[in-house]
Amino acid sequence: MLLNKEICEVNIIDERKVKKVIDELKHKNTKEVATLFKALSDNTRVKIAYSLTIEEPLCVCDVANIVGCSIATASHHLRLLRNLGLAKYKKEGKLVYYYLDDDHVKQLVEIAFTHQKEVELRGTRVE
Repeated sequence: MLLNKEICEVNIIDERKVKKVIDELKHKNTKEVATLFKALSDNTRVKIAYSLTIEEPLCVCDVANIVGCSIATASHHLRLLRNLGLAKYKKEGKLVYYYLDDDHVKQLVEIAFTHQKEVELRGTRVE
């Protein structure tokens, strides 16, 4: 018989811990946070968000060039990031420039890349 080492072998609940976490979750907007992570679950959008941590603002044309996609595709992804509250834009003449909404978004992206580098150094690959 094979035992799965990743699950409990018995069902014992720590009621104090469970209640504490459930009470905390009642006051959190988990759907919106999940939406934020969903926005960053696409490789192209991660590249765009990271690009905006390095250099901002960037015009749509620059973003398209950086990530290797069409202007229409870049515009689509940037619009999604804007609609989900991760990016903002300003129009200057015929150009549209995007930048990250605030430092929290920038930190989130930077922390994700720092974490991924640490995972790679430990030798555990995340796919």
